Amino acid sequence: MLITRASDIRSSEITPESVYRSRREFLQTAAAGAFGAYAGAALLTDDLWAQAAIPGVRKSPLSTTETPHTWQQITEYNNFYEFGTQKSDPARYAGQLKVKPWTVKVDGLVAKPADYALDDLLKPHQLEERIYRFRCVEAWSAVIPWVGIPLADVLKRMQPQGKAAYVAFTTLQRPAEMPGQRTGSLDWPYVEGLRMDEAMHPLTLLVTGLYGKELPNQNGAPIRLIVPWKYGFKSIKSIVRISLVEKMPPTSWNIANAAEYGFYSNVNPMVDHPRWSQARERPLGGFVKNKPTLMFNGYADQVAKLYAGMDLKKFY
Repeated sequence: MLITRASDIRSSEITPESVYRSRREFLQTAAAGAFGAYAGAALLTDDLWAQAAIPGVRKSPLSTTETPHTWQQITEYNNFYEFGTQKSDPARYAGQLKVKPWTVKVDGLVAKPADYALDDLLKPHQLEERIYRFRCVEAWSAVIPWVGIPLADVLKRMQPQGKAAYVAFTTLQRPAEMPGQRTGSLDWPYVEGLRMDEAMHPLTLLVTGLYGKELPNQNGAPIRLIVPWKYGFKSIKSIVRISLVEKMPPTSWNIANAAEYGFYSNVNPMVDHPRWSQARERPLGGFVKNKPTLMFNGYADQVAKLYAGMDLKKFY
């Protein structure tokens, strides 16, 4: 079982920021020699260390005991098609995105629809750090210390109506600052959705930070979703709209290729992607799929009951 109480997490398992900062020169040198394509990104992410720490963040008991990956690994290797299809594109190009001020529209089947400034959306909830496993459909995985608040806390404040069965999300569409949106790689804007019980689950997180700092642009600033038992593409970035709806909403990857990307997209080693196996995964920074994939990404004890009686091959 991955989740433990905060008091059970040994301090030795969470590498201090100062240690990672001391590794920057080594990592950048290695990247320049072995991964020249990431040189520009290394400079960008190095500068991001100067970001101010988010005050008042508490440690959450809903964290994995695994050691997080480094800041460089997490911020230099990303899927964010709004900035390009290469893993290094987000770190190269996301710096031009303006994330302040930021407004999120909450609408649909809620009693309190409005355009909320980001700070107003987050208040009065205390931000917390949760170290979650993250699993990409491409079979790479990472352990990431996110900072955020439960999505359920926000939705409860908006007072969902009885017919609200799903939550739909929409990403910012701003092609002038998001060059990937000037291509036809996906239908824009990016959209995602969750069933209401998934959205209200305590593990589902609205994220605004990483490693105790403000969320970097390439990681989905200023606000994104994390659903740790689902593949990473369900964790929509740069959210500008949250809508509560009665019917299952469309999702970008399902629109693009329904045969490969279902609505649920739960991590399931027993259901292969049509073009590769999901039985094993490659931890970020490695080169071989040498780690068995865990059902629901290791969160089965917490979320399997959401899908009791469902055919998980049909509802993939």
